[in-house]
Amino acid sequence: MTNKVFLLTGSAKRLGKASAQLLHSQGARVIIHCNQSRQAADELAQQLNNQRADSAKVVQADITEIANIDALAHSALDCFGQLDGLINNASTFYAKPFGDYDNSDWQSLVGSNMQGPFLLSQALANELKARQGVIINMIDIHAERPLKGHTLYCMAKAALAMMTKSLVLELAPHVRVNGIAPGAILWPEQGMEIEVKQQVMASIPLQRLGNEQDIADAVSFLVRAAYVNGQILAVDGGRSLN
Repeated sequence: MTNKVFLLTGSAKRLGKASAQLLHSQGARVIIHCNQSRQAADELAQQLNNQRADSAKVVQADITEIANIDALAHSALDCFGQLDGLINNASTFYAKPFGDYDNSDWQSLVGSNMQGPFLLSQALANELKARQGVIINMIDIHAERPLKGHTLYCMAKAALAMMTKSLVLELAPHVRVNGIAPGAILWPEQGMEIEVKQQVMASIPLQRLGNEQDIADAVSFLVRAAYVNGQILAVDGGRSLN
């Protein structure tokens, strides 16, 4: 992993943060992307740079705004002068009844979960080809199994899953593209009713939540697994079997 550089979107907190920390611990330099969590991103970068000088930098952009994508790509490339991997981790998730969606929901949910990853992958494709790089997309087990009250989110993640497979063909043989489909890893930041939590736990064969490290381990594996391409790895404790 030495001399490798990875851009991780939405990596100031939670799953993205854990993945950035693990890749960094293995010798990589990391570019921490954030939107509203600049303080957390700066704190993480400082922590990583204290461990190894000039090994982490921060870029800030709202990836749901199409006009921001090219500038974000250029900023990321300016950080270390190269890019070996893009981890499309940033995601917006919330419930809303069908019939109540509006343009802001479309921008937020589709923009973060499909549109942003697509346009950012396109903007960085030439650099990733030149570096024989990798793209890892954070999908969801609900890309295949709809979740009531989350129609637009599930649609966007389903599109991201298809994008993962399509880019395998578009970017071959220079760039590997894979996805990760987390199950119940962390409860949503906005909270969840006790009854719903109980239903989720009952559906997991391992009878426990996963954690950030489980996703980080999957990212690390897919970054290094040189002959794994076009796969979507479910990290869900077996929940997708139910």
